[in-house]
Amino acid sequence: MNDPETRREPDPDAENWYPVAPPAPRKGRGAVTNLQGRYEVDQRETYDDGWQQTHPEEGADPHEEGHGAEVLRTQVFEERAKSILTRNQSPDIPFNVSLNPYRGCEHGCIYCFARPTHSYLGLSPGLDFESRLYAKINAPELLAREISKPSYEPEPIALGVNTDAWQPIERDLRLTRRVIEVLAQRQHPFAAITKSSLIERDIDLLAPMAQRRQFMAAITITTLDADVARTLEPRAATPARRLRTIRTLAQAGIPVGVSIAPVIPFVTEPDMERVLEACAEAGATSASYIVLRLPWEVSPLFQGWLEAHFPQRAARVMSRVRDMRGGKDYESDFSQRMKGTGLWADLLKQRFHQAVKRLGLNERRHGILDMSEFVRDKTVREKPQLDLF
Repeated sequence: MNDPETRREPDPDAENWYPVAPPAPRKGRGAVTNLQGRYEVDQRETYDDGWQQTHPEEGADPHEEGHGAEVLRTQVFEERAKSILTRNQSPDIPFNVSLNPYRGCEHGCIYCFARPTHSYLGLSPGLDFESRLYAKINAPELLAREISKPSYEPEPIALGVNTDAWQPIERDLRLTRRVIEVLAQRQHPFAAITKSSLIERDIDLLAPMAQRRQFMAAITITTLDADVARTLEPRAATPARRLRTIRTLAQAGIPVGVSIAPVIPFVTEPDMERVLEACAEAGATSASYIVLRLPWEVSPLFQGWLEAHFPQRAARVMSRVRDMRGGKDYESDFSQRMKGTGLWADLLKQRFHQAVKRLGLNERRHGILDMSEFVRDKTVREKPQLDLF
């Protein structure tokens, strides 16, 4: 019967009723679902008819092959971008221009604030964001053309802010390497932030630029607990490997800062001082932190991750997050979104600054990049003209 008067909701006590199984973690992936983007018109509901085993067996490790949901393969699509430099006007971000060679990021960090951008492509901010990637194959050529225009006003470029410029697919595609070659050739200053040890591959280009005060790096480390990092940032370098990258860059004469982002209450937050101590010992000279941000689809994705990996802690974590966000999952106000507000946010700020002062991680001597040696290629015109003869 299709009459709405006679339809009934499924009865949990009925023998033929199957509840929807909780999402299962996938090997090497951060998100546990492929949550629909907010721009999709058709809405879908998950329904378990009992035929498929979608959750790991009790006691099984979801990160081992053969347990949990099936392995999800990465797909890479080529994109010919129309522009490559993005202008920023947010007052709480310390750069005005950024460059991202890729859309989506295979590192799969569950907390990534860039996840909702996949919604613009008609894809999911969940598993699609970390498995369906777009490579801007003309990024180096676009950059060279842009900084050659007579109207271009040079200022430091932030590389890999939305998605990691040294994520795993960069090993083969080498787009980031080619972008750096353009910047090095023109002596154009830039800064980069990454979770990848692959940045060490490009030290031959980065070290000479650093000596001319044209480059600085930041390494993001959220925790020293490898087990937590494996689920939080499944395809990024391990915490120990990132510390070694800090040491390698510092020994090459490259100024290195550490970004503790995000600070997640009761998950990574207890580790904050230990992370700062380890980074200072490895050679970092500055530090910053950002409290967990949950804009748009990131909030349900993160809460799904919490339920999958820290079910007994999930309610407590979200309660503390909302304490810092005025009772909401997220507050977008520029004065609050990075650090939060309230007593707990103030205590966290005090802890951070006391540790930074004690460890000497507040040095700013490398904070200004030198633009004076920038070379503009005058052979490229803003609007090329045809010859008359």
